[in-house]
Amino acid sequence: MSEHLMRAALDAAGRGWHVFPLRPGGKPPALHGEQSCPRTGECASGHVKWEQRATTDPDRIRAAWSRAPFNVGIACGPSGLLVVDLDVPKDKSSSDAPCGATTFRALCERAGHAVPDTYRVRTASGGEHLYFTAPAGVRLTNTAGTVAASVDTRAWGGYVVAAGSLTPAGPYEALCGPEAVALPSWLQAILQPAPKAPQAPSVAASGHPRRYADVALPAETRNVASAQQGSREGTLFRAARALGRFVAWGDLPRHVVEQALQEAGEAAGLSAAECRSTLRSALNWSIAHNQARRAAA
Repeated sequence: MSEHLMRAALDAAGRGWHVFPLRPGGKPPALHGEQSCPRTGECASGHVKWEQRATTDPDRIRAAWSRAPFNVGIACGPSGLLVVDLDVPKDKSSSDAPCGATTFRALCERAGHAVPDTYRVRTASGGEHLYFTAPAGVRLTNTAGTVAASVDTRAWGGYVVAAGSLTPAGPYEALCGPEAVALPSWLQAILQPAPKAPQAPSVAASGHPRRYADVALPAETRNVASAQQGSREGTLFRAARALGRFVAWGDLPRHVVEQALQEAGEAAGLSAAECRSTLRSALNWSIAHNQARRAAA
């Protein structure tokens, strides 16, 4: 078993992916935590976490996996990976909830593309991990539910269990796609954080509470209208989330935002139905998660 798992770790490292040991039969890191750090060896100058200790060095990998049958973790950030986690619904009693793979397939279709043929792994729970190479110069982080329900992502600050690892629930198995392909631009547009709107404590006192909203609306509308094929839906999604905060704060009426972005999305080449669906979900999420400014004012 140790030989099998060592080979899995070496295979991942051979792809340029940084690995570290997970507990035998489990998914948590098999490394000491900060509270129990001995402050020796690699940690002599301070605690070194799993993301920094992950390696592609074959000698270090052989030394680590010769000690125990560790499962294999892949640190996504140092590996230059963005992994899409297509989960299965946790509530098995609900047959109506779509799995992450179904939801992601629908998102791809709406973006005008097939599901990318990339390296993928079946997880122990029956879900899938889709591996993509992260864009250069962009530091993406983990998300949960940002793309869609049951569709999470792992990047900097996150790791995934590598193919070949074994848990009581089942194995992690490579499915298809020999190489990890580049992250699709439309998906990057959804994941890349939208620029934060300028925050100014003096806005209310100055008598211009809509100043930033009035600037943001035409700017986001222009971005959507000029979006290129492959990034149109992602750009519309990000714009709706950015402007949704102004709706939540009472700076812009929802119908004004919806009309402006609907027209811009259609001008970019999206169908009316695609625009309505994207706007509804993105605005609902943004409004629900941006209630704080008025209370803090």
